[in-house]
Amino acid sequence: MSGDNVKALMPADYHTHTPLCQHAEGEPGQYLDAALAAGLSEYGVSDHAPQTPEPFDDWRMLTSDLPEYFEWIERARKHVDSRIPVRAGLECDWLPDCHEWIVNLHRAYDWDYLIGSIHYLDGWDFDNPVWLGRWAETDVDEAWGTYWKEYAEMARSGLFDFLGHPDLIKKFSYRPKGDLKRFYEPVVQAMLDADSAIELNTAGFHKPCAEQYPSFEFLELAASANIPITLSSDAHAPSEVARDFKKGISLLKDAGFKSTCLFEKRIRKQEDL
Repeated sequence: MSGDNVKALMPADYHTHTPLCQHAEGEPGQYLDAALAAGLSEYGVSDHAPQTPEPFDDWRMLTSDLPEYFEWIERARKHVDSRIPVRAGLECDWLPDCHEWIVNLHRAYDWDYLIGSIHYLDGWDFDNPVWLGRWAETDVDEAWGTYWKEYAEMARSGLFDFLGHPDLIKKFSYRPKGDLKRFYEPVVQAMLDADSAIELNTAGFHKPCAEQYPSFEFLELAASANIPITLSSDAHAPSEVARDFKKGISLLKDAGFKSTCLFEKRIRKQEDL
């Protein structure tokens, strides 16, 4: 597919993975061919960052994998030969006392962006199907309260260029009763105060919650506050690149967004929808 025949119709897809995280598949060329076929404006690689002490879990890179990760990114860039930009990122976990480690990761490479995500509550990777049974014995209100408090702290930290799948806590459809704005509004304010961007992550359509991350109500609040946003697939296979982006674009427009973010060397700019 020649670059002359590619017209960018879709926003950038910055949240994608590689086999180094131990639960994704595919070669750089396969992912980038999918990105070109989808008409993405840019493509970003953002695998799960290493975390100490190692091995921290079984679904992320090890520190010793970073040279191979950098090589993976370079192979992706060579494959497309400047037909679209390939950006370098990481998906980093927000954990207790993680600040120093994240700063170390900042220095490891000339990143275009870093994603901040929450996958753990008190040592429990709550979105891992292996521990699904624990939800039945968990106080859902308490778990949600802890999650969103930490999400606001992650936003205020200023360590990340955008924040991943904002309401991942709903993955298995465990939600508190009542108006959920009580969780959303303080986080939107924290993101506004910190000038933090978020993503609409389409992977949620294919999880038990059966909707995008975050909810439409959250998207409306974020749009009203002019929170910058990206559109992400969270691809773990080439076939998932830009998956459901047309649906995502429609949701963004309906919520009130007029643009999505682009990142280069940690500098953010806007791209019209």
